[in-house]
Amino acid sequence: MADTLPDIIAGRLVVVFCGINPGMTAAAAGHHFAGRGNRFWRVIHLAGFTPDEILPENDRTILQHRCGLTAVVNRPTTRADQLSAQEFIAAAAHFEQKIAHYAPRFVAFLGKAAYSALSGQREIAWGSQPVAFGGAAVWILPNPSGRNRSFTLGQLVSAYRQLYLAADPGQRPT
Repeated sequence: MADTLPDIIAGRLVVVFCGINPGMTAAAAGHHFAGRGNRFWRVIHLAGFTPDEILPENDRTILQHRCGLTAVVNRPTTRADQLSAQEFIAAAAHFEQKIAHYAPRFVAFLGKAAYSALSGQREIAWGSQPVAFGGAAVWILPNPSGRNRSFTLGQLVSAYRQLYLAADPGQRPT
Protein backbone atom coordinates (compact mmCIF):
# COMPACT_ATOMS: atom_id res chain seq x y z
CA MET A 1 0.00 0.00 0.00
CA ALA A 2 1.12 3.55 -0.73
CA ASP A 3 2.27 5.78 2.11
CA THR A 4 0.40 8.69 0.57
CA LEU A 5 -1.35 9.82 -2.59
CA PRO A 6 0.46 12.15 -5.03
CA ASP A 7 -1.07 15.53 -5.78
CA ILE A 8 -2.57 16.15 -9.18
CA ILE A 9 -1.70 19.80 -9.55
CA ALA A 10 -0.22 22.29 -11.98
CA GLY A 11 0.39 26.01 -12.08
CA ARG A 12 -2.42 28.53 -12.41
CA LEU A 13 -5.39 26.18 -12.26
CA VAL A 14 -8.85 27.60 -11.72
CA VAL A 15 -9.64 25.36 -8.73
CA VAL A 16 -7.60 23.04 -6.55
CA PHE A 17 -9.92 20.73 -4.63
CA CYS A 18 -8.39 20.04 -1.25
CA GLY A 19 -9.29 16.97 0.74
CA ILE A 20 -8.52 16.54 4.41
CA ASN A 21 -6.25 13.55 3.75
CA PRO A 22 -6.25 10.49 1.48
CA GLY A 23 -8.51 7.61 2.34
CA MET A 24 -6.97 4.16 2.66
CA THR A 25 -8.76 2.88 -0.47
CA ALA A 26 -7.58 5.85 -2.55
CA ALA A 27 -3.99 5.50 -1.31
CA ALA A 28 -3.97 1.75 -2.00
CA ALA A 29 -5.40 2.29 -5.49
CA GLY A 30 -3.10 5.23 -6.18
CA HIS A 31 -6.04 7.33 -7.33
CA HIS A 32 -7.98 10.15 -5.70
CA PHE A 33 -11.53 9.56 -4.47
CA ALA A 34 -11.38 5.86 -5.35
CA GLY A 35 -13.60 4.74 -2.47
CA ARG A 36 -16.75 2.98 -3.63
CA GLY A 37 -19.05 5.39 -1.80
CA ASN A 38 -17.21 8.59 -2.60
CA ARG A 39 -19.35 10.94 -4.67
CA PHE A 40 -16.65 13.43 -5.72
CA TRP A 41 -16.37 12.49 -9.40
CA ARG A 42 -20.12 12.38 -9.91
CA VAL A 43 -20.62 15.67 -8.07
CA ILE A 44 -18.03 17.67 -10.00
CA HIS A 45 -19.45 16.33 -13.26
CA LEU A 46 -23.04 17.19 -12.35
CA ALA A 47 -21.93 20.61 -11.06
CA GLY A 48 -20.39 21.41 -14.47
CA PHE A 49 -16.63 21.10 -13.88
CA THR A 50 -16.25 18.15 -16.27
CA PRO A 51 -18.31 17.21 -19.36
CA ASP A 52 -18.26 13.53 -18.34
CA GLU A 53 -17.88 11.70 -15.05
CA ILE A 54 -14.20 10.88 -14.57
CA LEU A 55 -13.34 7.43 -13.29
CA PRO A 56 -10.91 7.42 -10.34
CA GLU A 57 -8.29 5.58 -12.40
CA ASN A 58 -8.37 8.54 -14.83
CA ASP A 59 -8.03 11.13 -12.07
CA ARG A 60 -5.13 12.92 -13.81
CA THR A 61 -7.50 14.03 -16.59
CA ILE A 62 -8.97 16.56 -14.15
CA LEU A 63 -6.04 18.81 -15.13
CA GLN A 64 -7.59 19.13 -18.61
CA HIS A 65 -10.46 20.97 -16.93
CA ARG A 66 -8.09 23.36 -15.11
CA CYS A 67 -8.76 21.70 -11.77
CA GLY A 68 -6.36 19.92 -9.44
CA LEU A 69 -6.40 17.68 -6.38
CA THR A 70 -4.44 17.76 -3.13
CA ALA A 71 -4.86 17.10 0.58
CA VAL A 72 -3.80 19.06 3.65
CA VAL A 73 -2.35 16.05 5.47
CA ASN A 74 -0.64 13.38 3.38
CA ARG A 75 -1.11 10.42 5.76
CA PRO A 76 -3.90 8.08 4.63
CA THR A 77 -6.48 7.02 7.22
CA THR A 78 -9.73 5.11 7.21
CA ARG A 79 -11.53 8.15 8.66
CA ALA A 80 -10.46 11.79 8.74
CA ASP A 81 -11.15 11.97 12.49
CA GLN A 82 -8.14 9.68 12.97
CA LEU A 83 -5.85 12.66 12.27
CA SER A 84 -4.50 14.65 15.19
CA ALA A 85 -4.52 18.43 15.54
CA GLN A 86 -0.71 18.19 15.55
CA GLU A 87 -0.74 16.70 12.05
CA PHE A 88 -2.65 19.71 10.74
CA ILE A 89 -0.31 22.11 12.53
CA ALA A 90 2.73 20.30 11.13
CA ALA A 91 1.30 20.39 7.59
CA ALA A 92 0.05 24.00 7.61
CA ALA A 93 3.12 25.95 6.44
CA HIS A 94 4.04 23.49 3.69
CA PHE A 95 0.45 23.35 2.48
CA GLU A 96 0.13 27.13 2.29
CA GLN A 97 3.45 27.32 0.41
CA LYS A 98 2.15 24.71 -2.05
CA ILE A 99 -0.97 26.76 -2.76
CA ALA A 100 1.09 29.94 -3.12
CA HIS A 101 3.52 28.17 -5.49
CA TYR A 102 0.85 26.74 -7.81
CA ALA A 103 -1.32 29.88 -7.59
CA PRO A 104 -4.81 28.53 -8.31
CA ARG A 105 -7.63 31.10 -8.42
CA PHE A 106 -9.58 29.07 -5.85
CA VAL A 107 -8.67 26.52 -3.22
CA ALA A 108 -11.78 24.52 -2.37
CA PHE A 109 -11.62 22.73 0.97
CA LEU A 110 -13.78 19.62 1.02
CA GLY A 111 -15.32 19.91 4.46
CA LYS A 112 -14.76 22.41 7.23
CA ALA A 113 -12.31 20.41 9.35
CA ALA A 114 -9.09 21.07 7.43
CA TYR A 115 -9.75 24.76 6.91
CA SER A 116 -10.74 25.15 10.55
CA ALA A 117 -7.47 23.54 11.64
CA LEU A 118 -5.44 25.71 9.26
CA SER A 119 -7.22 29.00 9.96
CA GLY A 120 -7.93 28.55 13.67
CA GLN A 121 -11.57 29.48 13.06
CA ARG A 122 -14.27 27.45 14.71
CA GLU A 123 -17.31 28.99 13.02
CA ILE A 124 -17.03 28.62 9.26
CA ALA A 125 -19.80 29.16 6.73
CA TRP A 126 -20.16 27.10 3.58
CA GLY A 127 -19.07 28.75 0.35
CA SER A 128 -16.81 31.73 -0.26
CA GLN A 129 -14.59 32.88 2.61
CA PRO A 130 -13.50 36.47 3.29
CA VAL A 131 -9.78 35.68 3.61
CA ALA A 132 -7.45 34.24 0.95
CA PHE A 133 -5.15 31.29 1.63
CA GLY A 134 -1.76 31.18 -0.07
CA GLY A 135 -3.04 33.90 -2.40
CA ALA A 136 -6.05 31.86 -3.56
CA ALA A 137 -9.68 32.64 -2.88
CA VAL A 138 -11.06 30.10 -0.38
CA TRP A 139 -14.27 28.15 -0.86
CA ILE A 140 -15.64 25.62 1.63
CA LEU A 141 -17.60 22.71 0.16
CA PRO A 142 -19.28 19.76 1.84
CA ASN A 143 -17.11 16.66 1.89
CA PRO A 144 -18.33 14.21 -0.80
CA SER A 145 -17.21 11.16 1.19
CA GLY A 146 -19.66 8.31 1.36
CA ARG A 147 -19.37 8.63 5.15
CA ASN A 148 -20.84 12.15 4.98
CA ARG A 149 -24.54 11.47 4.57
CA SER A 150 -25.55 14.88 5.96
CA PHE A 151 -25.72 16.07 2.35
CA THR A 152 -27.75 14.49 -0.43
CA LEU A 153 -26.30 14.22 -3.91
CA GLY A 154 -28.49 17.15 -4.96
CA GLN A 155 -27.25 19.32 -2.10
CA LEU A 156 -23.62 18.50 -2.92
CA VAL A 157 -24.14 19.32 -6.59
CA SER A 158 -25.80 22.63 -5.68
CA ALA A 159 -22.91 23.63 -3.39
CA TYR A 160 -20.25 22.69 -5.95
CA ARG A 161 -22.18 24.40 -8.75
CA GLN A 162 -21.96 27.69 -6.83
CA LEU A 163 -18.17 27.44 -6.98
CA TYR A 164 -18.29 26.45 -10.64
CA LEU A 165 -20.34 29.57 -11.44
CA ALA A 166 -18.10 31.80 -9.31
CA ALA A 167 -15.04 30.48 -11.16
CA ASP A 168 -16.35 31.99 -14.43
CA PRO A 169 -16.48 28.80 -16.49
CA GLY A 170 -16.92 30.78 -19.70
CA GLN A 171 -13.21 31.54 -19.62
CA ARG A 172 -12.01 27.96 -19.40
CA PRO A 173 -12.33 25.01 -21.74
CA THR A 174 -14.47 22.03 -20.74
